Amino acid sequence: MYAIEVDNVTRIYQKYSARHRFQTFKSALLKGDLFRALKPDELVTALDGVTFKVRKGETFGIIGENGSGKSTLLKIIAGITKPTSGTVKTQGKISALIELGAGFHPEISGRENIFINGIMLGLSKKEIQEKFNEIVRFAELEDFIDAPVKTYSSGMYMRLGFSIAINVNPDILLVDEVLAVGDAAFVPKCLDRIDDFRRRKKTILFVSHDLATVKKICDRVAWLKAGKIMTIGDPSRVVDAYLQDVMERQEREFERRQEELRRQAEIRKKEELQDREERRQAIELRGEALTSRETEKLEVEKGKEKKREEEVRKEEERREQRWGKREIEITRVTLKNLQGQAKHVFSPEEGMLIEMEVVAYSRIEDFVFGIGIFNSQGIYVYGTNTHLEDYTPISIEGEGKVVCRIEKLNLINGTYYLDVATHKRDGYPYDYHRNLYSFLVTSTHRDEGITRLPHTWEVTDNIKLKPPEVKAVAGKANQ
Repeated sequence: MYAIEVDNVTRIYQKYSARHRFQTFKSALLKGDLFRALKPDELVTALDGVTFKVRKGETFGIIGENGSGKSTLLKIIAGITKPTSGTVKTQGKISALIELGAGFHPEISGRENIFINGIMLGLSKKEIQEKFNEIVRFAELEDFIDAPVKTYSSGMYMRLGFSIAINVNPDILLVDEVLAVGDAAFVPKCLDRIDDFRRRKKTILFVSHDLATVKKICDRVAWLKAGKIMTIGDPSRVVDAYLQDVMERQEREFERRQEELRRQAEIRKKEELQDREERRQAIELRGEALTSRETEKLEVEKGKEKKREEEVRKEEERREQRWGKREIEITRVTLKNLQGQAKHVFSPEEGMLIEMEVVAYSRIEDFVFGIGIFNSQGIYVYGTNTHLEDYTPISIEGEGKVVCRIEKLNLINGTYYLDVATHKRDGYPYDYHRNLYSFLVTSTHRDEGITRLPHTWEVTDNIKLKPPEVKAVAGKANQ
């Protein structure tokens, strides 16, 4: 038996641009562009042929990026919005935690809004009176219930709306990212109440960007992308597929941004070269047919110009961040995952291969290869080299490849910059690349600092501390 059946649902919106706006109805008539102004520029498909079924008593999650159609889908299921085509069937009373407090009247008190919203959700006045104290207690608004709702904070709005919705005792509960505005103390209460609904075999449709919570509470998950269902199934499998897609998109965006930065740097360099050439030509033109005294002054100016050119050259070298006479040259650096795929976006759990293609133009017996990783604030996160790790150089000649294999990055979210180098054991540089390569670490972890240190928590029996259930769920799924 299904509580929700969504069959080939499509929702199309009309989009209007700012150029079609007019100041008044009269001005539009005078200009003769009223009907043109009322025509949409384009149609936007929020949902495209969405089909799925949710069994009674099932907790069904929906994930996807902003703009993928999640909220539109929930509004259609709740009856707030109608589909352009397709059908939705539901069995039982629905309570929607979509836009909590959207129906509140700001000028009247929380008490009066409870009765108004309760009646809108299908409760009788007597039922609301019976549930009133529980609603106020759960919302933690005992001291503010008779104050006008317009004086409430967004968190108080959310608490009151959530409390009213769950006390309707629905058969189907629709939850759309409403916990995002909750405070640290209230969110666990909400999740506990949702767990209570699950134990009572209520049907829950749960939309959230909190993927850890989705994996924890959902029986099945659907991934929605650009209005289409990409896949439906086991929470861990679907969330992993979604994260992989997000990382691939971030990879493309990262490469596009890096290419744009390189292009801008080339433009600046050309402009500086052109500016220097124009100044040089201007000085040479002024040097024609000058007196000896003027010539002396011109020589002084040329000296100053030469000094400025030297400073610019040094600045270019500093900006390029590469030095050494390249007796051993690093010709190419590639970042890969442990499977050998080139990439720039990693998760903390992933490993990394730093692959250096090198060439020695003669036989050399004193050499070291090293790496250094810095975060976006310039903090030295980690560095090592073959000399520090007691590798003994014997010889190098011709082309070769050096790979530093990092089994697990264990870094927090952020952008990181990479140094690679080859030098003598006494530090004399053959070829040093400073911050020429970068990569991004992204994940759902909420760590702080620099690195993710492997760790566990242990407490004695008199300390009651409930561990997270996400790992247990993921472990069970992987068995």
